[in-house]
Amino acid sequence: MYVCLCNAVTDKVIRKVIRQHQPQTMKDLRQLVPIGTDCGKCIRQAREILVEEQESTTYIIEVA
Repeated sequence: MYVCLCNAVTDKVIRKVIRQHQPQTMKDLRQLVPIGTDCGKCIRQAREILVEEQESTTYIIEVA
């Protein structure tokens, strides 16, 4: 699914970048992926994906 239509960024790309680089904030994520640079409508969805991925990563680390 496209999260950022302006820059053609999908949720899969965002999730992959989060897993590889583990950004902690939206500012960190925006330095890695071109989101929120034009209209900004994608920021909310990107933030939700960031939180989801951080929670799943935290869970994996706690179990291991």
